[in-house]
Amino acid sequence: MTQSRTHNCGELRLTDAGKTVTLVGWMENVREVGASLAFVVLRDFYGTTQIVIESEEMMKTVKGINKESTISITGVVRERASKNPKLATGEIEVVPGSLSILGRCRYNELPFEINRSRDADEAVRLKYRYLDLRNPAVKSNIVLRCNVVASLRKLMTERGFLEITTPILTASSPEGARDYLVPARKHPGKFYALPQAPQQFKQLLMTSGFDRYFQIAPCFRDEDARGDRTPGEFYQLDMEMAFAEQDDVLGVLESVLEPVFREYGIYKRVTPAPFRRIRFNDAMELYGTDKPDLRIDLEITDATALLAGGGFEPFAGNVVKAIVVSDFNATRKQIDKLVADVEVQSGQKSYWFRVDENGEFVGGIAKFIQPVKEQVVKALQLQPNSFVGVTAGKKAVAQKTAGVMRVKLGNLCPNHMDKEQYQFCWIVDFPMYEIGEESGELEFCHNPFSMPNGGLEILEKAARGEIDPLTITAFQYDLVINGYESASGAVRNHDPEIMVKAFELVRLGEEDVKAKFPAMYNAFCYGAPPHAGAAPGVDRIVMLLAAEDTIREIIPFPMNKNAQDVMMGAPSEVTQKQLDELHIKVDLEEK
Repeated sequence: MTQSRTHNCGELRLTDAGKTVTLVGWMENVREVGASLAFVVLRDFYGTTQIVIESEEMMKTVKGINKESTISITGVVRERASKNPKLATGEIEVVPGSLSILGRCRYNELPFEINRSRDADEAVRLKYRYLDLRNPAVKSNIVLRCNVVASLRKLMTERGFLEITTPILTASSPEGARDYLVPARKHPGKFYALPQAPQQFKQLLMTSGFDRYFQIAPCFRDEDARGDRTPGEFYQLDMEMAFAEQDDVLGVLESVLEPVFREYGIYKRVTPAPFRRIRFNDAMELYGTDKPDLRIDLEITDATALLAGGGFEPFAGNVVKAIVVSDFNATRKQIDKLVADVEVQSGQKSYWFRVDENGEFVGGIAKFIQPVKEQVVKALQLQPNSFVGVTAGKKAVAQKTAGVMRVKLGNLCPNHMDKEQYQFCWIVDFPMYEIGEESGELEFCHNPFSMPNGGLEILEKAARGEIDPLTITAFQYDLVINGYESASGAVRNHDPEIMVKAFELVRLGEEDVKAKFPAMYNAFCYGAPPHAGAAPGVDRIVMLLAAEDTIREIIPFPMNKNAQDVMMGAPSEVTQKQLDELHIKVDLEEK
Protein backbone atom coordinates (compact mmCIF):
# COMPACT_ATOMS: atom_id res chain seq x y z
CA MET A 1 0.00 0.00 0.00
CA THR A 2 1.00 3.65 -0.29
CA GLN A 3 2.41 5.43 2.77
CA SER A 4 -0.80 7.45 3.21
CA ARG A 5 -2.83 4.35 4.18
CA THR A 6 -2.31 0.98 5.77
CA HIS A 7 -5.33 -0.67 4.13
CA ASN A 8 -7.87 0.09 1.47
CA CYS A 9 -11.62 0.49 2.07
CA GLY A 10 -12.51 -2.96 0.77
CA GLU A 11 -9.84 -4.89 2.65
CA LEU A 12 -10.55 -5.04 6.39
CA ARG A 13 -12.15 -8.16 7.90
CA LEU A 14 -13.13 -9.40 11.35
CA THR A 15 -9.65 -10.87 11.78
CA ASP A 16 -8.32 -7.27 11.72
CA ALA A 17 -10.28 -6.29 14.87
CA GLY A 18 -8.07 -4.47 17.37
CA LYS A 19 -5.65 -3.12 14.74
CA THR A 20 -4.89 0.56 14.34
CA VAL A 21 -5.30 1.46 10.68
CA THR A 22 -5.20 4.45 8.38
CA LEU A 23 -7.79 4.70 5.59
CA VAL A 24 -8.23 7.33 2.89
CA GLY A 25 -11.03 7.97 0.44
CA TRP A 26 -14.16 9.93 -0.36
CA MET A 27 -16.72 10.71 2.32
CA GLU A 28 -19.72 9.14 0.60
CA ASN A 29 -22.36 9.67 3.25
CA VAL A 30 -22.93 10.76 6.85
CA ARG A 31 -25.80 9.52 9.01
CA GLU A 32 -26.13 11.42 12.28
CA VAL A 33 -27.80 9.58 15.16
CA GLY A 34 -27.26 12.04 18.00
CA ALA A 35 -25.10 14.90 19.19
CA SER A 36 -22.02 12.72 19.38
CA LEU A 37 -22.81 9.70 17.25
CA ALA A 38 -22.66 9.39 13.47
CA PHE A 39 -21.89 6.77 10.85
CA VAL A 40 -19.68 7.77 7.91
CA VAL A 41 -19.32 5.72 4.74
CA LEU A 42 -15.77 6.02 3.43
CA ARG A 43 -15.26 4.92 -0.19
CA ASP A 44 -12.15 4.37 -2.27
CA PHE A 45 -11.42 2.46 -5.49
CA TYR A 46 -11.62 -0.88 -3.71
CA GLY A 47 -14.81 -0.60 -1.66
CA THR A 48 -16.40 1.05 1.38
CA THR A 49 -15.81 0.96 5.13
CA GLN A 50 -18.07 2.22 7.91
CA ILE A 51 -16.48 4.83 10.18
CA VAL A 52 -18.16 5.43 13.57
CA ILE A 53 -17.93 8.92 15.08
CA GLU A 54 -18.35 8.77 18.86
CA SER A 55 -17.12 12.13 20.17
CA GLU A 56 -18.58 15.65 20.04
CA GLU A 57 -15.26 17.06 18.90
CA MET A 58 -15.04 14.67 15.98
CA MET A 59 -18.71 15.37 15.14
CA LYS A 60 -17.94 19.07 14.79
CA THR A 61 -15.19 18.22 12.30
CA VAL A 62 -17.40 15.90 10.27
CA LYS A 63 -20.30 18.38 10.14
CA GLY A 64 -18.05 20.91 8.41
CA ILE A 65 -17.15 18.53 5.57
CA ASN A 66 -19.23 18.28 2.41
CA LYS A 67 -19.92 14.87 0.94
CA GLU A 68 -17.37 13.68 -1.67
CA SER A 69 -14.50 15.43 0.07
CA THR A 70 -11.41 13.23 0.39
CA ILE A 71 -10.38 12.51 3.97
CA SER A 72 -7.88 10.44 5.94
CA ILE A 73 -8.76 8.69 9.19
CA THR A 74 -6.63 6.77 11.64
CA GLY A 75 -8.44 4.58 14.13
CA VAL A 76 -9.10 1.17 15.62
CA VAL A 77 -10.94 -1.68 13.88
CA ARG A 78 -13.73 -3.34 15.85
CA GLU A 79 -16.56 -5.81 15.26
CA ARG A 80 -19.84 -4.28 14.14
CA ALA A 81 -22.84 -4.82 16.35
CA SER A 82 -25.17 -4.66 13.35
CA LYS A 83 -23.45 -6.51 10.53
CA ASN A 84 -24.12 -5.96 6.80
CA PRO A 85 -23.71 -9.24 4.89
CA LYS A 86 -23.99 -7.41 1.55
CA LEU A 87 -20.64 -5.66 2.10
CA ALA A 88 -17.21 -7.29 2.06
CA THR A 89 -16.33 -5.12 5.08
CA GLY A 90 -19.77 -5.53 6.64
CA GLU A 91 -18.54 -7.28 9.81
CA ILE A 92 -16.27 -4.46 11.00
CA GLU A 93 -16.17 -0.71 11.54
CA VAL A 94 -13.41 1.75 12.38
CA VAL A 95 -13.49 4.20 15.30
CA PRO A 96 -11.19 7.12 14.35
CA GLY A 97 -8.82 8.81 16.71
CA SER A 98 -7.91 11.42 14.09
CA LEU A 99 -9.47 12.74 10.90
CA SER A 100 -8.00 15.13 8.33
CA ILE A 101 -9.27 16.64 5.11
CA LEU A 102 -7.12 15.85 2.05
CA GLY A 103 -9.26 17.48 -0.65
CA ARG A 104 -12.31 19.51 0.24
CA CYS A 105 -15.48 19.37 -1.89
CA ARG A 106 -16.50 23.03 -2.05
CA TYR A 107 -20.06 22.44 -3.21
CA ASN A 108 -22.96 21.65 -0.91
CA GLU A 109 -24.95 20.15 -3.78
CA LEU A 110 -23.68 17.59 -6.29
CA PRO A 111 -24.94 17.41 -9.92
CA PHE A 112 -26.29 13.93 -9.08
CA GLU A 113 -26.08 11.35 -6.34
CA ILE A 114 -22.89 9.43 -7.03
CA ASN A 115 -24.32 5.93 -6.56
CA ARG A 116 -27.32 6.79 -8.77
CA SER A 117 -25.46 8.71 -11.47
CA ARG A 118 -26.71 6.33 -14.18
CA ASP A 119 -30.22 7.66 -13.55
CA ALA A 120 -29.11 11.22 -14.34
CA ASP A 121 -29.44 12.95 -17.71
CA GLU A 122 -26.67 11.81 -20.07
CA ALA A 123 -25.55 15.36 -20.84
CA VAL A 124 -25.02 16.01 -17.12
CA ARG A 125 -23.20 12.70 -16.71
CA LEU A 126 -20.82 13.54 -19.57
CA LYS A 127 -20.16 17.06 -18.27
CA TYR A 128 -19.27 15.71 -14.84
CA ARG A 129 -17.80 12.44 -16.05
CA TYR A 130 -15.12 12.50 -13.32
CA LEU A 131 -17.96 12.31 -10.76
CA ASP A 132 -19.90 9.76 -12.80
CA LEU A 133 -16.84 7.50 -12.79
CA ARG A 134 -16.83 7.51 -8.97
CA ASN A 135 -19.99 5.39 -9.12
CA PRO A 136 -18.76 1.79 -8.57
CA ALA A 137 -21.24 0.51 -11.18
CA VAL A 138 -19.81 2.88 -13.81
CA LYS A 139 -16.23 2.33 -12.76
CA SER A 140 -16.64 -1.44 -13.03
CA ASN A 141 -17.10 -1.16 -16.81
CA ILE A 142 -13.78 0.67 -17.14
CA VAL A 143 -12.08 -1.95 -14.98
CA LEU A 144 -13.62 -4.63 -17.21
CA ARG A 145 -12.27 -2.84 -20.26
CA CYS A 146 -8.75 -2.77 -18.77
CA ASN A 147 -8.86 -6.47 -17.92
CA VAL A 148 -10.17 -7.42 -21.37
CA VAL A 149 -7.45 -5.41 -23.14
CA ALA A 150 -4.79 -7.02 -20.93
CA SER A 151 -6.16 -10.48 -21.76
CA LEU A 152 -6.26 -9.74 -25.49
CA ARG A 153 -2.63 -8.63 -25.39
CA LYS A 154 -1.58 -11.72 -23.47
CA LEU A 155 -3.46 -14.13 -25.74
CA MET A 156 -2.13 -12.53 -28.92
CA THR A 157 1.45 -12.51 -27.62
CA GLU A 158 1.16 -16.18 -26.65
CA ARG A 159 0.26 -16.92 -30.27
CA GLY A 160 3.45 -15.35 -31.60
CA PHE A 161 2.09 -11.90 -32.54
CA LEU A 162 4.24 -8.81 -32.04
CA GLU A 163 2.60 -5.60 -30.83
CA ILE A 164 3.78 -2.85 -33.18
CA THR A 165 2.45 0.70 -33.09
CA THR A 166 1.71 2.43 -36.38
CA PRO A 167 1.58 6.18 -37.14
CA ILE A 168 -1.23 8.46 -35.97
CA LEU A 169 -0.35 11.24 -38.42
CA THR A 170 -0.60 9.89 -41.95
CA ALA A 171 -1.92 10.69 -45.42
CA SER A 172 -5.57 11.03 -46.32
CA SER A 173 -6.86 7.91 -48.05
CA PRO A 174 -10.26 6.93 -49.52
CA GLU A 175 -11.32 4.29 -46.98
CA GLY A 176 -15.06 4.83 -46.75
CA ALA A 177 -15.53 7.39 -43.96
CA ARG A 178 -14.60 11.05 -43.54
CA ASP A 179 -11.07 11.75 -42.38
CA TYR A 180 -10.09 13.92 -39.46
CA LEU A 181 -7.60 16.32 -41.03
CA VAL A 182 -4.63 17.94 -39.28
CA PRO A 183 -3.02 21.02 -40.87
CA ALA A 184 0.74 20.74 -41.44
CA ARG A 185 2.39 23.91 -40.09
CA LYS A 186 5.62 23.35 -42.00
CA HIS A 187 3.81 22.56 -45.23
CA PRO A 188 1.26 25.32 -45.86
CA GLY A 189 -1.92 24.12 -47.54
CA LYS A 190 -1.23 20.47 -46.84
CA PHE A 191 -2.82 18.20 -44.26
CA TYR A 192 -2.16 15.03 -42.37
CA ALA A 193 -5.05 12.68 -41.67
CA LEU A 194 -5.70 10.67 -38.54
CA PRO A 195 -5.88 7.00 -39.59
CA GLN A 196 -9.32 5.48 -40.08
CA ALA A 197 -7.51 2.18 -39.43
CA PRO A 198 -3.91 0.97 -39.64
CA GLN A 199 -4.88 -1.00 -42.77
CA GLN A 200 -2.10 0.05 -45.11
CA PHE A 201 0.59 0.11 -42.44
CA LYS A 202 -0.14 -3.43 -41.25
CA GLN A 203 -0.04 -4.71 -44.82
CA LEU A 204 3.27 -2.92 -45.31
CA LEU A 205 4.57 -4.68 -42.20
CA MET A 206 3.75 -7.98 -43.89
CA THR A 207 5.76 -6.95 -46.95
CA SER A 208 8.59 -5.96 -44.57
CA GLY A 209 8.93 -9.51 -43.33
CA PHE A 210 7.08 -9.36 -40.02
CA ASP A 211 5.11 -12.57 -39.73
CA ARG A 212 2.44 -11.75 -37.13
CA TYR A 213 1.42 -8.24 -36.07
CA PHE A 214 -1.17 -6.83 -33.69
CA GLN A 215 -1.93 -3.70 -31.73
CA ILE A 216 -4.79 -2.21 -29.71
CA ALA A 217 -5.13 0.48 -32.33
CA PRO A 218 -6.92 3.84 -32.12
CA CYS A 219 -8.95 4.62 -35.23
CA PHE A 220 -10.44 7.97 -36.16
CA ARG A 221 -13.53 8.45 -38.31
CA ASP A 222 -15.71 11.51 -38.65
CA GLU A 223 -18.97 9.55 -38.42
CA ASP A 224 -22.31 10.12 -36.77
CA ALA A 225 -22.93 8.36 -33.47
CA ARG A 226 -25.09 5.29 -32.91
CA GLY A 227 -25.83 3.22 -29.86
CA ASP A 228 -23.01 0.83 -30.81
CA ARG A 229 -20.67 3.39 -32.36
CA THR A 230 -19.06 6.42 -30.81
CA PRO A 231 -18.15 9.44 -32.94
CA GLY A 232 -14.53 10.45 -33.27
CA GLU A 233 -12.31 7.60 -32.13
CA PHE A 234 -12.57 3.94 -31.32
CA TYR A 235 -10.18 1.08 -30.60
CA GLN A 236 -9.74 -2.23 -32.33
CA LEU A 237 -7.63 -5.34 -31.91
CA ASP A 238 -5.84 -4.93 -35.22
CA MET A 239 -4.04 -8.05 -36.46
CA GLU A 240 -2.40 -9.39 -39.61
CA MET A 241 -0.69 -12.66 -40.57
CA ALA A 242 1.78 -13.33 -43.38
CA PHE A 243 1.58 -16.50 -45.51
CA ALA A 244 -1.93 -16.99 -44.16
CA GLU A 245 -5.35 -17.86 -45.48
CA GLN A 246 -8.88 -17.20 -44.22
CA ASP A 247 -8.96 -20.28 -41.98
CA ASP A 248 -5.76 -19.17 -40.22
CA VAL A 249 -7.20 -15.81 -39.20
CA LEU A 250 -10.56 -17.22 -38.15
CA GLY A 251 -8.85 -19.90 -36.07
CA VAL A 252 -6.66 -17.40 -34.22
CA LEU A 253 -9.55 -15.07 -33.41
CA GLU A 254 -11.74 -17.94 -32.25
CA SER A 255 -8.99 -19.11 -29.90
CA VAL A 256 -8.59 -15.57 -28.52
CA LEU A 257 -12.17 -14.34 -28.24
CA GLU A 258 -13.93 -17.44 -26.94
CA PRO A 259 -11.91 -17.54 -23.66
CA VAL A 260 -12.28 -13.78 -23.19
CA PHE A 261 -16.05 -14.06 -23.41
CA ARG A 262 -16.08 -17.10 -21.13
CA GLU A 263 -14.04 -15.31 -18.48
CA TYR A 264 -15.48 -11.79 -18.60
CA GLY A 265 -18.96 -12.05 -20.12
CA ILE A 266 -22.02 -11.32 -18.01
CA TYR A 267 -23.69 -14.27 -19.79
CA LYS A 268 -22.11 -17.63 -19.04
CA ARG A 269 -23.06 -19.46 -22.25
CA VAL A 270 -20.71 -18.89 -25.18
CA THR A 271 -20.69 -20.46 -28.64
CA PRO A 272 -17.86 -23.01 -28.68
CA ALA A 273 -15.26 -22.74 -31.44
CA PRO A 274 -15.23 -23.29 -34.35
CA PHE A 275 -17.99 -20.76 -34.91
CA ARG A 276 -20.67 -21.32 -37.51
CA ARG A 277 -19.91 -19.89 -40.97
CA ILE A 278 -22.76 -18.42 -43.02
CA ARG A 279 -22.39 -17.23 -46.60
CA PHE A 280 -23.48 -13.63 -47.12
CA ASN A 281 -26.25 -14.56 -49.55
CA ASP A 282 -27.58 -17.21 -47.16
CA ALA A 283 -27.55 -14.75 -44.25
CA MET A 284 -29.62 -12.29 -46.27
CA GLU A 285 -32.10 -15.03 -47.25
CA LEU A 286 -32.48 -16.55 -43.78
CA TYR A 287 -32.10 -13.49 -41.56
CA GLY A 288 -32.46 -10.41 -43.77
CA THR A 289 -29.14 -8.99 -42.60
CA ASP A 290 -25.41 -9.70 -42.66
CA LYS A 291 -25.43 -9.20 -38.87
CA PRO A 292 -27.85 -11.92 -37.70
CA ASP A 293 -28.70 -12.29 -34.04
CA LEU A 294 -28.68 -16.07 -33.71
CA ARG A 295 -30.17 -15.93 -30.22
CA ILE A 296 -33.47 -15.55 -32.11
CA ASP A 297 -34.69 -18.88 -33.48
CA LEU A 298 -36.83 -17.34 -36.25
CA GLU A 299 -35.91 -17.65 -39.94
CA ILE A 300 -37.22 -15.91 -43.05
CA THR A 301 -39.00 -17.92 -45.75
CA ASP A 302 -39.34 -16.93 -49.39
CA ALA A 303 -43.08 -16.69 -50.12
CA THR A 304 -42.90 -15.12 -53.57
CA ALA A 305 -44.35 -18.11 -55.40
CA LEU A 306 -47.13 -18.36 -52.83
CA LEU A 307 -48.23 -14.75 -52.53
CA ALA A 308 -46.90 -12.53 -55.33
CA GLY A 309 -49.70 -13.49 -57.72
CA GLY A 310 -52.56 -13.54 -55.21
CA GLY A 311 -54.15 -10.22 -56.06
CA PHE A 312 -52.77 -8.16 -53.16
CA GLU A 313 -51.30 -5.15 -54.96
CA PRO A 314 -48.18 -4.53 -52.78
CA PHE A 315 -47.07 -8.10 -53.55
CA ALA A 316 -47.59 -7.98 -57.32
CA GLY A 317 -44.31 -8.31 -59.22
CA ASN A 318 -42.28 -8.18 -56.01
CA VAL A 319 -40.23 -10.54 -53.91
CA VAL A 320 -42.25 -11.58 -50.84
CA LYS A 321 -40.74 -12.78 -47.56
CA ALA A 322 -42.52 -14.34 -44.58
CA ILE A 323 -41.62 -14.96 -40.93
CA VAL A 324 -43.64 -17.53 -39.00
CA VAL A 325 -43.88 -17.22 -35.22
CA SER A 326 -45.42 -20.13 -33.34
CA ASP A 327 -47.15 -19.83 -29.94
CA PHE A 328 -47.72 -16.12 -30.52
CA ASN A 329 -49.37 -14.35 -27.58
CA ALA A 330 -48.99 -10.64 -28.36
CA THR A 331 -51.95 -8.25 -28.29
CA ARG A 332 -53.27 -6.25 -31.23
CA LYS A 333 -51.77 -3.13 -29.69
CA GLN A 334 -48.36 -4.80 -29.60
CA ILE A 335 -48.74 -5.93 -33.22
CA ASP A 336 -49.64 -2.40 -34.36
CA LYS A 337 -46.58 -1.05 -32.56
CA LEU A 338 -44.42 -3.76 -34.11
CA VAL A 339 -45.54 -2.86 -37.64
CA ALA A 340 -45.08 0.86 -36.96
CA ASP A 341 -41.58 0.33 -35.54
CA VAL A 342 -40.57 -1.78 -38.56
CA GLU A 343 -41.66 1.02 -40.90
CA VAL A 344 -39.77 3.65 -38.89
CA GLN A 345 -36.54 1.64 -38.90
CA SER A 346 -36.69 0.21 -42.44
CA GLY A 347 -38.65 2.90 -44.24
CA GLN A 348 -40.91 0.17 -45.66
CA LYS A 349 -44.37 -1.12 -44.83
CA SER A 350 -44.81 -4.64 -43.51
CA TYR A 351 -47.90 -6.82 -43.31
CA TRP A 352 -49.23 -9.62 -41.15
CA PHE A 353 -51.96 -12.13 -40.40
CA ARG A 354 -52.61 -14.64 -37.64
CA VAL A 355 -53.78 -18.22 -37.40
CA ASP A 356 -56.31 -18.45 -34.56
CA GLU A 357 -56.87 -21.41 -32.26
CA ASN A 358 -59.27 -22.92 -34.81
CA GLY A 359 -56.78 -22.67 -37.66
CA GLU A 360 -58.56 -19.71 -39.34
CA PHE A 361 -56.68 -16.75 -40.87
CA VAL A 362 -57.55 -13.52 -39.03
CA GLY A 363 -56.35 -9.91 -38.82
CA GLY A 364 -54.11 -7.84 -41.06
CA ILE A 365 -54.09 -9.07 -44.66
CA ALA A 366 -55.89 -12.36 -43.85
CA LYS A 367 -58.69 -11.77 -46.37
CA PHE A 368 -56.18 -11.41 -49.22
CA ILE A 369 -54.46 -14.67 -48.25
CA GLN A 370 -57.67 -16.64 -47.78
CA PRO A 371 -57.92 -17.84 -51.43
CA VAL A 372 -54.59 -19.65 -51.13
CA LYS A 373 -55.00 -20.69 -47.51
CA GLU A 374 -54.34 -24.40 -48.02
CA GLN A 375 -51.15 -23.81 -49.99
CA VAL A 376 -49.91 -21.26 -47.44
CA VAL A 377 -50.61 -23.55 -44.47
CA LYS A 378 -48.74 -26.40 -46.15
CA ALA A 379 -45.79 -24.37 -47.44
CA LEU A 380 -45.25 -22.42 -44.19
CA GLN A 381 -46.22 -25.36 -41.95
CA LEU A 382 -48.62 -23.15 -40.02
CA GLN A 383 -50.10 -24.24 -36.71
CA PRO A 384 -52.94 -22.68 -34.66
CA ASN A 385 -51.95 -19.60 -32.63
CA SER A 386 -49.25 -18.62 -35.12
CA PHE A 387 -48.31 -15.18 -36.47
CA VAL A 388 -47.02 -14.53 -39.97
CA GLY A 389 -45.13 -11.32 -40.73
CA VAL A 390 -44.80 -10.48 -44.43
CA THR A 391 -42.63 -8.02 -46.38
CA ALA A 392 -42.43 -7.21 -50.08
CA GLY A 393 -40.41 -5.22 -52.57
CA LYS A 394 -37.26 -5.63 -54.62
CA LYS A 395 -35.21 -8.51 -53.29
CA ALA A 396 -32.85 -6.49 -51.11
CA VAL A 397 -35.70 -4.34 -49.76
CA ALA A 398 -37.89 -7.35 -48.92
CA GLN A 399 -34.95 -9.08 -47.23
CA LYS A 400 -33.85 -6.11 -45.12
CA THR A 401 -37.40 -5.24 -44.04
CA ALA A 402 -37.94 -8.85 -43.02
CA GLY A 403 -34.66 -8.72 -41.14
CA VAL A 404 -35.87 -5.75 -39.11
CA MET A 405 -39.19 -7.47 -38.40
CA ARG A 406 -37.40 -10.68 -37.34
CA VAL A 407 -35.39 -8.87 -34.67
CA LYS A 408 -38.42 -7.01 -33.34
CA LEU A 409 -40.42 -10.24 -33.22
CA GLY A 410 -37.58 -11.87 -31.31
CA ASN A 411 -37.62 -9.06 -28.75
CA LEU A 412 -41.42 -9.26 -28.53
CA CYS A 413 -41.54 -13.04 -28.08
CA PRO A 414 -39.26 -14.28 -25.26
CA ASN A 415 -40.03 -17.89 -26.21
CA HIS A 416 -38.20 -17.25 -29.50
CA MET A 417 -35.17 -15.38 -28.11
CA ASP A 418 -32.74 -16.97 -25.66
CA LYS A 419 -31.17 -13.68 -24.65
CA GLU A 420 -28.64 -14.55 -21.96
CA GLN A 421 -25.88 -16.04 -24.08
CA TYR A 422 -23.24 -15.06 -26.64
CA GLN A 423 -23.95 -16.39 -30.12
CA PHE A 424 -21.01 -16.10 -32.53
CA CYS A 425 -20.98 -16.64 -36.27
CA TRP A 426 -18.80 -15.73 -39.23
CA ILE A 427 -20.35 -14.15 -42.30
CA VAL A 428 -18.20 -15.13 -45.30
CA ASP A 429 -18.16 -14.81 -49.09
CA PHE A 430 -19.20 -11.18 -49.29
CA PRO A 431 -19.87 -9.74 -52.75
CA MET A 432 -16.78 -8.07 -54.18
CA TYR A 433 -18.87 -5.43 -55.97
CA GLU A 434 -22.25 -3.73 -55.74
CA ILE A 435 -24.19 -1.06 -57.60
CA GLY A 436 -23.78 2.23 -55.75
CA GLU A 437 -27.02 3.77 -54.51
CA GLU A 438 -25.95 7.29 -55.50
CA SER A 439 -23.75 6.60 -58.54
CA GLY A 440 -25.79 3.77 -60.03
CA GLU A 441 -22.47 2.29 -61.15
CA LEU A 442 -20.31 -0.63 -60.08
CA GLU A 443 -18.46 0.02 -56.79
CA PHE A 444 -16.52 -2.00 -54.25
CA CYS A 445 -18.91 -3.56 -51.77
CA HIS A 446 -16.79 -4.15 -48.68
CA ASN A 447 -13.01 -3.73 -48.97
CA PRO A 448 -11.11 -2.83 -52.15
CA PHE A 449 -7.96 -4.58 -50.91
CA SER A 450 -9.58 -8.03 -50.65
CA MET A 451 -8.62 -11.02 -52.77
CA PRO A 452 -11.44 -12.03 -55.13
CA ASN A 453 -12.54 -15.62 -55.00
CA GLY A 454 -11.12 -16.85 -58.28
CA GLY A 455 -8.21 -14.40 -58.43
CA LEU A 456 -7.14 -12.74 -61.67
CA GLU A 457 -9.02 -15.21 -63.85
CA ILE A 458 -12.46 -14.31 -62.47
CA LEU A 459 -11.75 -10.58 -62.84
CA GLU A 460 -10.66 -11.02 -66.45
CA LYS A 461 -13.86 -12.93 -67.21
CA ALA A 462 -15.88 -10.06 -65.75
CA ALA A 463 -13.87 -7.53 -67.78
CA ARG A 464 -14.62 -9.50 -70.94
CA GLY A 465 -18.33 -9.58 -70.09
CA GLU A 466 -18.38 -13.36 -69.66
CA ILE A 467 -19.75 -13.14 -66.13
CA ASP A 468 -21.62 -10.52 -64.10
CA PRO A 469 -19.15 -8.80 -61.74
CA LEU A 470 -21.92 -8.73 -59.12
CA THR A 471 -21.55 -12.51 -58.84
CA ILE A 472 -17.89 -12.27 -57.79
CA THR A 473 -17.33 -12.98 -54.11
CA ALA A 474 -14.29 -12.00 -52.05
CA PHE A 475 -12.37 -13.60 -49.22
CA GLN A 476 -13.95 -11.21 -46.76
CA TYR A 477 -15.39 -12.12 -43.40
CA ASP A 478 -17.20 -10.49 -40.50
CA LEU A 479 -17.55 -11.81 -36.98
CA VAL A 480 -21.07 -11.26 -35.64
CA ILE A 481 -21.91 -11.54 -31.94
CA ASN A 482 -25.54 -11.27 -30.83
CA GLY A 483 -26.44 -9.25 -33.91
CA TYR A 484 -23.47 -6.85 -33.74
CA GLU A 485 -20.68 -6.76 -36.30
CA SER A 486 -17.74 -7.23 -33.96
CA ALA A 487 -14.84 -7.83 -36.35
CA SER A 488 -14.14 -7.42 -40.03
CA GLY A 489 -11.32 -8.76 -42.12
CA ALA A 490 -10.15 -10.25 -45.38
CA VAL A 491 -7.50 -12.15 -47.27
CA ARG A 492 -5.60 -9.29 -48.86
CA ASN A 493 -5.01 -8.70 -52.53
CA HIS A 494 -1.19 -8.75 -52.45
CA ASP A 495 -0.63 -9.02 -56.23
CA PRO A 496 -0.34 -5.66 -58.06
CA GLU A 497 -1.69 -7.18 -61.28
CA ILE A 498 -4.82 -8.49 -59.55
CA MET A 499 -5.21 -5.22 -57.65
CA VAL A 500 -5.12 -3.13 -60.83
CA LYS A 501 -7.62 -5.42 -62.56
CA ALA A 502 -9.97 -5.20 -59.55
CA PHE A 503 -9.88 -1.40 -59.69
CA GLU A 504 -10.32 -1.31 -63.47
CA LEU A 505 -13.79 -2.78 -63.03
CA VAL A 506 -14.75 0.32 -61.00
CA ARG A 507 -13.27 2.65 -63.63
CA LEU A 508 -9.89 3.29 -61.96
CA GLY A 509 -6.71 2.47 -63.86
CA GLU A 510 -3.18 1.58 -62.81
CA GLU A 511 -2.16 5.24 -62.51
CA ASP A 512 -5.11 5.89 -60.18
CA VAL A 513 -4.07 3.00 -57.95
CA LYS A 514 -0.47 4.24 -57.87
CA ALA A 515 -1.63 7.75 -57.01
CA LYS A 516 -4.08 6.74 -54.26
CA PHE A 517 -2.02 3.97 -52.67
CA PRO A 518 1.59 4.64 -53.68
CA ALA A 519 3.38 2.99 -50.76
CA MET A 520 1.35 -0.19 -50.80
CA TYR A 521 1.39 -0.59 -54.59
CA ASN A 522 5.15 -0.10 -54.75
CA ALA A 523 5.77 -2.41 -51.80
CA PHE A 524 3.76 -5.18 -53.45
CA CYS A 525 5.98 -4.85 -56.52
CA TYR A 526 8.95 -5.98 -54.40
CA GLY A 527 7.53 -9.42 -53.63
CA ALA A 528 4.73 -9.42 -51.08
CA PRO A 529 3.70 -12.53 -49.14
CA PRO A 530 0.08 -13.66 -49.21
CA HIS A 531 -1.44 -12.23 -46.05
CA ALA A 532 -4.73 -11.88 -44.22
CA GLY A 533 -6.05 -10.17 -41.14
CA ALA A 534 -8.97 -8.74 -39.23
CA ALA A 535 -9.84 -6.18 -36.59
CA PRO A 536 -12.27 -6.94 -33.75
CA GLY A 537 -13.69 -3.78 -32.19
CA VAL A 538 -12.55 -3.50 -28.57
CA ASP A 539 -15.25 -1.01 -27.54
CA ARG A 540 -18.06 -3.10 -29.00
CA ILE A 541 -16.70 -6.31 -27.47
CA VAL A 542 -16.58 -4.75 -23.99
CA MET A 543 -20.11 -3.38 -24.51
CA LEU A 544 -21.31 -6.91 -25.25
CA LEU A 545 -19.41 -8.40 -22.32
CA ALA A 546 -21.02 -5.88 -19.96
CA ALA A 547 -24.45 -6.28 -21.63
CA GLU A 548 -24.72 -2.51 -22.03
CA ASP A 549 -27.11 -0.94 -24.54
CA THR A 550 -24.82 1.96 -25.45
CA ILE A 551 -21.11 1.96 -26.17
CA ARG A 552 -20.61 5.18 -24.21
CA GLU A 553 -21.02 3.22 -20.97
CA ILE A 554 -17.70 1.42 -21.45
CA ILE A 555 -15.56 4.35 -22.66
CA PRO A 556 -13.79 6.39 -19.94
CA PHE A 557 -14.41 9.80 -21.51
CA PRO A 558 -16.90 9.50 -24.38
CA MET A 559 -18.19 12.25 -26.62
CA ASN A 560 -21.90 12.95 -26.90
CA LYS A 561 -24.01 12.12 -29.94
CA ASN A 562 -22.95 15.37 -31.63
CA ALA A 563 -19.24 14.50 -31.35
CA GLN A 564 -18.71 17.02 -28.54
CA ASP A 565 -16.68 16.59 -25.38
CA VAL A 566 -18.87 18.69 -23.09
CA MET A 567 -16.50 18.13 -20.17
CA MET A 568 -13.42 19.57 -21.91
CA GLY A 569 -15.31 21.90 -24.24
CA ALA A 570 -14.15 20.28 -27.49
CA PRO A 571 -14.29 21.11 -30.32
CA SER A 572 -13.44 24.71 -29.47
CA GLU A 573 -12.39 27.87 -31.20
CA VAL A 574 -8.69 28.70 -31.41
CA THR A 575 -6.84 32.01 -31.53
CA GLN A 576 -6.13 33.92 -34.69
CA LYS A 577 -2.42 33.48 -34.00
CA GLN A 578 -2.82 29.70 -34.09
CA LEU A 579 -4.73 29.92 -37.36
CA ASP A 580 -2.09 32.21 -38.87
CA GLU A 581 0.69 29.78 -37.94
CA LEU A 582 -1.19 27.07 -39.83
CA HIS A 583 -2.01 29.31 -42.80
CA ILE A 584 -5.73 28.72 -42.24
CA LYS A 585 -8.54 31.17 -42.78
CA VAL A 586 -11.92 30.35 -41.27
CA ASP A 587 -14.77 31.33 -43.57
CA LEU A 588 -18.09 30.77 -41.82
CA GLU A 589 -21.46 31.74 -43.19
CA GLU A 590 -23.24 34.22 -40.98
CA LYS A 591 -26.39 32.81 -39.37
